Amino acid sequence: MERVLRFGGVFLRSEDPQRLAQWYRENLGLDIEESWCGAVLPGAPAGSPLDVPGIWSAFPADTDYFGDRRKQVMVNFVVEDRDRMLEQLRANGCIVDEKVEQNEFGRFGWVTDPDGNRLELWQPPEGGADA
Repeated sequence: MERVLRFGGVFLRSEDPQRLAQWYRENLGLDIEESWCGAVLPGAPAGSPLDVPGIWSAFPADTDYFGDRRKQVMVNFVVEDRDRMLEQLRANGCIVDEKVEQNEFGRFGWVTDPDGNRLELWQPPEGGADA
């Protein structure tokens, strides 16, 4: 099973936190702690291709990059293999954007969770983010 490898920290509002946590467990492989509906992901070892920095960035209020304009947050998760993760999500019946991107920063794909939050899946380029 493909799994999310790391992220800096993200907090999402939800009408049903248990349901949302279950979706992240079943579809992205997060080890959810039942007591607080959250997961802790360890960082990658130094020198690993996944030893990439976390990013914070402000976008214009009218951006379509996040999908639904009523949503204020988009989460970026590092994955080992974007294509395998997207295949897995499609097989699980998830809403996967058909559009994918590849550039000097890596390979990108997107999925939407049950609450309408757009998630960006990022496979860094070989050799890490500075390659």
